[in-house]
Amino acid sequence: MDPVFSVDGKTARRSHDRSKGLGALHSVSVWASQYGLSLGQVACAEKSNEITAIPELLQLVDIEGTIITIDAMGTQKAIAATIIDRKADYVLALKGNQETLQQAVIDYIDEQSKNDFSEVQARRHITKEQGHGREEIRSYIQMPVPPSLRGLELWKGLKSIGMATLVCVRNGQETTETRYYISSLAVSVKLFAHAIRSHWGIENSCHWSLDMTYREDESRIRDPHMRENFAWLNRFTLSLLKQHPGKDSIVMKRRGCGWNENFLLEVLMGATP
Repeated sequence: MDPVFSVDGKTARRSHDRSKGLGALHSVSVWASQYGLSLGQVACAEKSNEITAIPELLQLVDIEGTIITIDAMGTQKAIAATIIDRKADYVLALKGNQETLQQAVIDYIDEQSKNDFSEVQARRHITKEQGHGREEIRSYIQMPVPPSLRGLELWKGLKSIGMATLVCVRNGQETTETRYYISSLAVSVKLFAHAIRSHWGIENSCHWSLDMTYREDESRIRDPHMRENFAWLNRFTLSLLKQHPGKDSIVMKRRGCGWNENFLLEVLMGATP
């Protein structure tokens, strides 16, 4: 499968300095979940600035032949065009910032569901997982973008639309979450599902590790350049730790680097004895 590069932002919440008018550091990064690699980072003033930071970030990384996934904040016509121009594909989430497009996609999928999608070339994929006291059922539906979709001509490369539904059962309680997407991918629902699931990896395997292992959210570094450098260094070293083939947790590998110089060299050199 084509590699999936996920783009997402993260705020170091305690890095602000009100006395100097310095807001908390917000950075946008590219994460390759299947490789455990952070490929690039751009700092911006706040979350709303992601729209201008993402195109700059995409210019720093060779994305040709990849699938770029971005949350709703980055679902912008110019960003979609940049991805296509760089010879990559996109899977972009829909939310309130593209309210008209989101509603048009929802209405079309709802209308087609009345006939169980018999009038369109829709494809389904369902996965079931159990663990940690819960059961998760993920259902994906993807179909060609309808020629009548409002504003279709404004989204470069747009070929398909789809939705992902997560049903989670824990302690007898059921919750359901549905998200909608636009994509430059032709209909291939397993690839579509793979891209969506990979995007969650930036939260689970990158941001969670940065907060729980590196305690990044608690950082009080307030110098603008130093906090950006440390944010980059955290992601770089996290990537190195994830590349090490040992079975220990990231926490133990990180401690091991401080306890044993030989292990530190293994991690830095990407090799084992």
